[in-house]
Amino acid sequence: MSRPVRRALVAVTMLLAAAVTAAAAPANAAVSSVPTLTAIRTGANPGFDRIVLDLTAGGAPSAGYQLFDELTADPTGDVVWLTGQYFVNVTVPFAAAHDDNGVPTYTGPQKFRTWNLRNVMAVAVTGDFEAQLTVGLGVRSRTTVNVFTLTAPNRVVIDVAS
Repeated sequence: MSRPVRRALVAVTMLLAAAVTAAAAPANAAVSSVPTLTAIRTGANPGFDRIVLDLTAGGAPSAGYQLFDELTADPTGDVVWLTGQYFVNVTVPFAAAHDDNGVPTYTGPQKFRTWNLRNVMAVAVTGDFEAQLTVGLGVRSRTTVNVFTLTAPNRVVIDVAS
């Protein structure tokens, strides 16, 4: 094989390797880390109870909620027995309560009473499955709920009117 042909083959090989690397890089770069739950804080405020879910860095969290007559565990569907007359189910997609190795990042209680709050009676982590975190609240009365997120650091804030 002549020297010019060898050089051309080496150049083509290097171009193909660069193209494969460039094609794979965006796929790897698009994978963002999933924020994980580290703490649940509660606080009584004038006119509302506040629950804050502290999350690690990662993609900006989003959250939503629904009011239910009972809570169910994700993914089993088993009823979650929690103190309260009504229940608020908060869903945080693309978040978890464990790391990539399955080790829990939230080491607090999975279910606890909130004696210091007026309307919220109890909180429970009801699901941590397929990058969807769910937290349930047991409340005394069906009332206004406001769920929003904050970043730097990542948090999900749940305000329940008293």
